[in-house]
Amino acid sequence: MSEPPIVLDELDSKGIRRRLEDGIAAALSSTGLVEVRPDGDDWWHLLPTGKVGAVRIGGLDVQVRPKTGITRLLFLLGYALDPGFRPEDVTATAEPDLWPALAESLIRQAERALAPGVLQGYVSVDEALPLVRGRIRFADQFTRRPGMLLPIEVRYDEYATDIAENRILRTALRRMATVPRLPSGALARITHLDGRLDGIHILPAGTPLPSWRPSRLNERYTAALRLAQIILRYQSAEPGPGDLTIAAFVVNMVKVFEDFVTTALREALAPYPGHTAGQYQDHLDIDRTIPIRPDVVHLVNQRPVAVFDAKYKLEGPSSRYPNADAYQMLAYCTALDLPTGWLIYAQGTAPSRRRVRHTGIDIVHHPLDLTAAPHQILTDLDNLAQDAFLAQHQAVTLR
Repeated sequence: MSEPPIVLDELDSKGIRRRLEDGIAAALSSTGLVEVRPDGDDWWHLLPTGKVGAVRIGGLDVQVRPKTGITRLLFLLGYALDPGFRPEDVTATAEPDLWPALAESLIRQAERALAPGVLQGYVSVDEALPLVRGRIRFADQFTRRPGMLLPIEVRYDEYATDIAENRILRTALRRMATVPRLPSGALARITHLDGRLDGIHILPAGTPLPSWRPSRLNERYTAALRLAQIILRYQSAEPGPGDLTIAAFVVNMVKVFEDFVTTALREALAPYPGHTAGQYQDHLDIDRTIPIRPDVVHLVNQRPVAVFDAKYKLEGPSSRYPNADAYQMLAYCTALDLPTGWLIYAQGTAPSRRRVRHTGIDIVHHPLDLTAAPHQILTDLDNLAQDAFLAQHQAVTLR
């Protein structure tokens, strides 16, 4: 019998007390979604750890809901991986729980992708044949069959369905099918879609995903593939204690926010001269013994002209900006010889600019409203990039 679901908010500082078996508690702790503290007599105190997502272990359901909402979370994840990702790549149906939202989104996109038929393309095949087809692999022939004329090691291109796009899609469907207690209708649709892809290789867990590029030929697959990549990157299903299976989708929001801001700023700054570097490495001191690593630095002729750092910290619109972040940005501006540094927060009050005493350095706190529509979030960062580039580039030019 299933336990009542445990639902926590991302910013919940109190947590919840729940009775759990030791093995279940250990398995839950291993996912990293929540901190599991013993509280005596099989009772445990569960607290969010800065991660969001959902875990299912046997009959136990634990969810940590993001303050941004599930649809917005999937947008941030998708855009950080691929700037082509759009909100319509996930289902428009408002799902209160992560598992149904993921399943329904993947099913809908896969159904649209496969409606005209399974995509085909050219794949390279290595095979030993009694005749020449394609190109002879001489190195393999000499190594594997020294002195033998037949069979011949060859490589040829074949027009088939076992291509990267179908492998990614089928593997994501299989991964989603392992989640226990999905709605029966959703599981039936996943099974049907999996059958449509019969004969396609399943990618082993932990292996890099094969590369693919959006094109006119695979355009109908694009949305499904972007969502499938998120599922394969963040969702896991593995054996737990006894005969239990652990299904987990766990996301570190600090990392996701940093990746999203880095990708979005790189796109926003692309029209301007120079290039944008993520996790830019430099040093604070002349002896180069104290490393610094701002999240985003834009450079022109290899010289920094703008520096940004993403901070996923604030609890609400009225929260104050931490002083330590300003100290850190002051160090970045000093080392990079820049007059302004931009701190980008996941939420907060209106933008503010503060001049550091006895210096010519300004530190700008810029809140990014993640509850806004995705196009508004991206427009906000476009405007920020424009303001930062023009102001910083002008200041550096005047020096």
